[in-house]
This record gives sequence, C-alpha cells and structure tokens, in this order.
Amino acid sequence: MFLNRSPKIWGLDLKALRILAGAITLVLCIAAETLPAEEAKTFELKPTEKPPEEKVTGNASIGFYNRYIFRGYEIGKSGLVIQPSLTASFKGLSVTLWGNVDTNQRNTTSAVFSNEGRKGWDETDLTLSYTYTIQKLSLTGGYIHYSLKYAEDTEELFVAFAYDTLTKPTFSIYQDINSYPGTYMNLSFAHSFALPKDITLDLGASFGYFMGQGNYWKTYETATGDYTGSKYKGFHDGMVKTGLTVPITKAFVIQPSVAYWFPLSGTAKKTYGYNPATGLRIPYNPNGYVTDNLVYGVGFTYSF
Repeated sequence: MFLNRSPKIWGLDLKALRILAGAITLVLCIAAETLPAEEAKTFELKPTEKPPEEKVTGNASIGFYNRYIFRGYEIGKSGLVIQPSLTASFKGLSVTLWGNVDTNQRNTTSAVFSNEGRKGWDETDLTLSYTYTIQKLSLTGGYIHYSLKYAEDTEELFVAFAYDTLTKPTFSIYQDINSYPGTYMNLSFAHSFALPKDITLDLGASFGYFMGQGNYWKTYETATGDYTGSKYKGFHDGMVKTGLTVPITKAFVIQPSVAYWFPLSGTAKKTYGYNPATGLRIPYNPNGYVTDNLVYGVGFTYSF
C-alpha cells in the first residue's frame, strides 16, 4: 500500500510540488507581461558608459591695430601693429604665448627702441594660469613673463576674480616681482548683445589703479630736475570699447573693435614740458604718462 503514495520533498508530496511550480510560473509570466517598460529593463545588463573624454582646447588668433597701448602707456603709436597669440587649455590649466610686431617703431616716454623707425618684433609674453570655478565665481591665478625689446624684461604674478552675471565683473591684481616692482589693480566689465546671424555686439570697460614700489617709481621733482620724489601711485588708466564678433564658421570668428583709453587722474597724465634732448614730454611718472588714445582694428580667431 505504501508503493502507491507519492514521494515527499520538504514535507510535500511530488504532486503538490508540481501544482506549486506551475502556479509560480504562471504568476511570473503574468508579472513580466504587465511590468512597465522601465521596470522590465532593470532585468537587463547595461553596457558601461564611458566618461566624457578630456581633451586640450584652445585658439590661435592674430590682430591688426593702429597702435599698441598697455595699461594706458603708449608702446606703439605711429604705425600698424600686428599681435599674434596662441592659447592651449586643459582641465583649468592654460598657456598663452602673445607677441607684438610694430611696423614703425617710435620712441615714447614708456618705450625706447634701438631701431627706431623700423619694423620689429618687440614683445613676447608667456602666461601660465589655472582657473577654478565655484558655480558662477571663477578664480584664476598665474604668472606672466614679459620679454621686451624696448625695456628690461620682467615678471608678474596675478590673481583674478570673475563673477558670471550680466556685466561679468572681473577684479584682477598684478604684482611685478622683477624689474619694476609694483602693484596694478584693474576692475573690468563686459557684456554682449545678440544680433542676427549669431553676430554679437560686444561692450566693455576697465579701470586701473597703480601703486609703485622700489626706487624705480620715484616721481619727477622740478626742484631737483630728476626723479627724486615720492613713489608714483594713484588711479591710472581707464578704457571703454565696443566691437562685433562675427562667426564665419563654428570655429572661426572675425572681431572688429574700437577702444578709447584715457587717464583716470591728473597724476596719471601729469607732465613737465619737453626734454630738449629727446623732444618728448617729461612725465611725472617715471614709466610714462597716460593720454587719450583711440585704438581700432580687427582680430581673427580660430578655436580648436
């Protein structure tokens, strides 16, 4: 009589197990058909997504302008200047090489040329910087080496704070650590307006303050006829500009612009007549004086 009984597994006979297995299979089939597509996909193995590839970006540009003004100082004033540059960036690090070619070098109170009246490559600047961004705030620190043919080579350390809002205010501090020890501070603003065909109207302004350090910055005194006065400091140069950015392709743009430079104080533009030996004005500031200047030209930039 025992031979007719179904064998038991975990206390259940074989017939009961078959009925239970069939019920479970039926429930799973119904559940699979009624699962939303998103949930059904969770049962599938997904391929591993690759993180976005980090790559070097940058740009190459060249500009053609009627003169070269640096922080209000006249460097090139009598002929066409050509200013090429190359920038490469990677993960916040940037390297920029910038140059100035003057087609008609003329002596000024800020620059003295050994080959006056001739064309020459008279400046090469190397800038190394790192930018760290916290939401809308960008912090940039860096180093600049100035290789000059019209003055002694020098070096600067700088830090800049920029906030990404309507006028993009940027406050920068530059400290000369070599030939011309001094601190230059600059506050700038910029804004672009969209025009048809992806063209933008670009507006900007900047204002500088300088504080000289070391004996080089002693000011001119009429009593001694030499630079024996207190060290030069004060509101220095101002600049307003306008221009267009005209895209030719996604990577190539043309940027015509006009900038107007002017002194921010009487101290910055102060002079004492003319030096009969050079025919140039005698500036109160030993590095030259700031005067009204209009700079116009066009730049071409290719980004990669």
